[in-house]
Amino acid sequence: MTPEYWTQATQELTVRDPVMRNLVQCFDDTALKSRGDAFSTLARSIVGQQISVKAAESVWQRILKAIPNITPHTIHGTEDSTLRACGLSLRKISYLRDLSCHFREGMLDISTWAAIDDETLIAQLVQIKGIGRWTAEMFLIFHMLRPNVLPLDDIGLQRAISQHYFDNQSVDKKTIRKLAERWQPWRSVATWYLWRSLDPLPVEY
Repeated sequence: MTPEYWTQATQELTVRDPVMRNLVQCFDDTALKSRGDAFSTLARSIVGQQISVKAAESVWQRILKAIPNITPHTIHGTEDSTLRACGLSLRKISYLRDLSCHFREGMLDISTWAAIDDETLIAQLVQIKGIGRWTAEMFLIFHMLRPNVLPLDDIGLQRAISQHYFDNQSVDKKTIRKLAERWQPWRSVATWYLWRSLDPLPVEY
């Protein structure tokens, strides 16, 4: 599912920002999509922590081969050795098990998520073991399709901003936040295009 706001967002970004105009024109064949499943999106975000998009996709495909139907119950019932063979560290396995527990035992009030603001939802998600702010922000972008998330700690975003706006010079978070003011209220969309500029595979979770 592609966000309803996508066309409006890209049009407004191209008017405000020459870099965005170029990126939108270069990558007009794809858009942000939600897979529609909260658990698998969070699980995939955990798998992708601190590794490249390509590496994360490779590990995820091995998990899908070992467990074709990814659910809290199937992850819970899979042996550590099987998950290790897919390329997961013991730490990430423990994170996936805790995530499974939260879903299996109804510890998350998913019915309220659509109505609460970004920061409130992030505060709920980071209570789960292994989910920090970055992972929660990926969930807001890729599952909830929230339009105005700016993941300041994301290395890919930092690298793309350095490349496209600052001649590959290092850039701090304060500068990124200031730059991103021109993208409001579509910072998720701008972030997605900046990610897309770095990798031949669209970022997905």
